[in-house]
Amino acid sequence: MRRAISSPTITSPMGATKIEVLLANGQQYPARVVGTDPKTDLAVLKIDAKEPLPFVTCGDSDIVEVGDWVVAIGHPRGLDQTVTHGIISAKHRRGITDPSSYQDFLQTDAAINPGNSGGPLLNLRGEVIGVNAAIASQTGGFEGIGFAIPSNMAVSVAKALIAHGKVERAWLGVSVQDVTPKLATSFGMKAPKGALIADVAKGGPAEQAGISRGDVIMAYGGKDMADAGALRNAVATTPVGQDVQVTILRHGQQQTLTAKVRSVAEATKTLLSAVKARLGVEVRPVTQREAARYDLEAQKGVTITWVDPKGTLGKAGVEVQDIMLAIDGKPIQGVERLAELVATLQPEQQIAVLALDHRSGETGYVQAVID
Repeated sequence: MRRAISSPTITSPMGATKIEVLLANGQQYPARVVGTDPKTDLAVLKIDAKEPLPFVTCGDSDIVEVGDWVVAIGHPRGLDQTVTHGIISAKHRRGITDPSSYQDFLQTDAAINPGNSGGPLLNLRGEVIGVNAAIASQTGGFEGIGFAIPSNMAVSVAKALIAHGKVERAWLGVSVQDVTPKLATSFGMKAPKGALIADVAKGGPAEQAGISRGDVIMAYGGKDMADAGALRNAVATTPVGQDVQVTILRHGQQQTLTAKVRSVAEATKTLLSAVKARLGVEVRPVTQREAARYDLEAQKGVTITWVDPKGTLGKAGVEVQDIMLAIDGKPIQGVERLAELVATLQPEQQIAVLALDHRSGETGYVQAVID
């Protein structure tokens, strides 16, 4: 039976008309949203208090080890200031929730229930080493498998939100996958590690650096890469415009290349022009109203706003207001992801597009050939 993943809370500052913060001493303050980052499910709120307020100290989540004792504090089932304890069960859990998000969860068996989300996970020195975020449960309640966003990731996101109101992430221009044991053997590797390059975006930083499909990225910025998720997170936190040393394995030989990463926003603008040219459509994010109408998950798919009747998808019968959900089985988690997928498509390649018909609300596949 497949496990169910859920967030132990249903509250969010995004879309709220009024936010109030209640402190442990009973004082209540109006708050405003400084910034939000849906990719990590984090936000920064600001309150104005006349007097100094107590605060917690963040520890280094990178040095946390499996077996370390931890304490979780939250508001489960409406019971404020509830404290539970446990240990760190695992590190670097990825692919837990939204596959397009940036995940590197700490796993814990400290009891986490609905209402705990957003609360701190602390070490025995009282330092915050994580932000409670999700649980794996068949019942919706505590089953001993909880996940927390590492404090180092949370602090990095918070600093960016405070400074700029948003998080600007870097782009390398590759699609990657994990190295399986079978692939590792074929590559002459002793163990399955690193990120295998499945596709390279034309004109992207990776292609300009000389990285090719079939290469395995073993290290990025001087740090060993355990898998594709590790590389994704490492690239995302790289300062935009920075030169990065990338160590690859090619034909059994390691070599180091230099790539200058660009911003995701800049890359998306460039890549969306390729979407229009190659698919013959223009798109936008799915609205909350559309998601509710068609019962879509958040950040799933893109809505088509313009179609060239002589273009790739126009000839396949796609219409304005239809929603694209996947290409060749790869989910389209927003406009950026669509741009990334299209950048890897080859001329005359046949693709299967999963789309939702805006008239009937039904989904189906359409076949198309890239121009």
